[in-house]
Amino acid sequence: MRDQYRALYDNFRWYVPREFNIAEVCCRRWAQETTRIALHYEDESGAFASFTYAALQADANRLSNALQAMGVKRGDRIAIVLPQRPETAVAHIAAYQMGAIAMPLSLLFGPDALEYRLQDSGAVVAIIDAAAAAVVQEIHGGCASLRHRIVVGGEGGGDPTSHSWSALLARQADTFAPVATLADEAALLIYTSGTTGPPKGALMPHRALIGNLPGFVASQDWFPQPGDVFWSPADWAWTGGLMDALLPTLYFGFPIVGFRGRFTPERAFELMQRHGVTNAFLFPTALKMMMKAVAAPRTRYQLKLRSIMSAGEAVGETVFEWCKQALGVTVNEMFGQTEMNYIVGNSHRKWPARAGSMGRPYPGHRIAIIDQDGNNTPEGEIGEIAVHRNDRHSVPDPVFFLEYWNNADATRGKFSGQWCRTGDLATADGDGYFWYRGRADDMFKAAGYRIGPSEIENCLIKHPAVANAAIVPKPDAERGALIKAFIVLSPGYSESRGLIEELQNHVRGKLAPYEYPKEIEFIDQLPMTTTGKIQRGVLRERERLRAETAAQSV
Repeated sequence: MRDQYRALYDNFRWYVPREFNIAEVCCRRWAQETTRIALHYEDESGAFASFTYAALQADANRLSNALQAMGVKRGDRIAIVLPQRPETAVAHIAAYQMGAIAMPLSLLFGPDALEYRLQDSGAVVAIIDAAAAAVVQEIHGGCASLRHRIVVGGEGGGDPTSHSWSALLARQADTFAPVATLADEAALLIYTSGTTGPPKGALMPHRALIGNLPGFVASQDWFPQPGDVFWSPADWAWTGGLMDALLPTLYFGFPIVGFRGRFTPERAFELMQRHGVTNAFLFPTALKMMMKAVAAPRTRYQLKLRSIMSAGEAVGETVFEWCKQALGVTVNEMFGQTEMNYIVGNSHRKWPARAGSMGRPYPGHRIAIIDQDGNNTPEGEIGEIAVHRNDRHSVPDPVFFLEYWNNADATRGKFSGQWCRTGDLATADGDGYFWYRGRADDMFKAAGYRIGPSEIENCLIKHPAVANAAIVPKPDAERGALIKAFIVLSPGYSESRGLIEELQNHVRGKLAPYEYPKEIEFIDQLPMTTTGKIQRGVLRERERLRAETAAQSV
């Protein structure tokens, strides 16, 4: 295979129109073809249905009319607390085409996590799955801006502020005149975990979708091709599911598979076989589970897979080779973050993919490894991955977020001059491949989820038994890392198995299930700096050394 990277990178040019709207390019333009399929949907109960772009657009029009009647205006935030289901796509399209800002929130969030984001964003409407209806109703009173709740898959709730999705849409017309939005206008608000303080809302413009497209096309081996069908288990409430799967697939007018239910390896293979999936985004954890559950999948399933992208943590040589041999697919690893997504990665049909490497900067993105002063580091030296505001032709890169919501200090702190810092450390080799070396701060990935210690620590400290807490990653062969809590107990409390379970359930009930500490270690005092900051790095190193010792003793 001839390495085509240099020519692709050097010759790439951005085109960003002055006016651009995600709803227009992801649905309305395709809805004119009345039989074009947008979504194949299934759930765990066995329900199945396919939806055309025309059907999604008609329901989005109905929802936009309903929201407009509720007083939703351009720039208002609409919370979307939904899993993978048709109504999620409809809600996004409806918000974008009326100039509102969609704010996806995970169905896994507990009351504290939901309440903070609803309060901080000033969301005026929440569109929620019936499974989360009781939680949102419970916290509604504490969210001053929240005027209406729309419940999908259930009854409205009996008060004027709560509505049934189906009943609400049935009363509305299926036509709507979309507003014209600028490419730089806000479209999306996604909250990211932080190492200090509460989660931050990254405000994304419509043009950010354009910024994602080169990486999406390249990582999916030049998607789309005739007959392509996309699937990913990634939650559409997160950047990975929304910007790496749902929206770019719809942008190209191709079908995506949506599944509402728990991921299992066998179900993944069955879904891909049933729908003839050709392209997938699968976290390394999912690939490891699939490898262990079904060693030789092509002897059991008729698969059409031609491309897999993976991100969130390193795939590793074992899984990389299994995918090549057992699936007949070379995995393209990718790196990005909410604020500027899909910026580095592989595309093995155009340039060689190296196992364990994050890849090379995707066309359109000027990426460097920089030191603390913002200077480029020498080859092989660890530095922070940074993205320049302009591409190599001095043209503005459309991938960037606008700002952190109501947090000007954090926005300024993200940049060093024209370089936007990712907080991730890496080295670069002589061929321009990046190699991940960890976080510059205390963020980490566990089973594909981005974990910020602060929110979990704050939740733990709310429990009367906890005087202080620190969250760090514990190395784990299956998930990359587990969430571990070091806890200093309050006077009058003593460690016990029962207390560990109580603290785990405390976090699980208030945040998201994946955020609870899988392991808790009680400690007399936490390592602190002279200024009183927790030295999580000391605890991380302790866990790393323990893992190394355990591996050597096996």
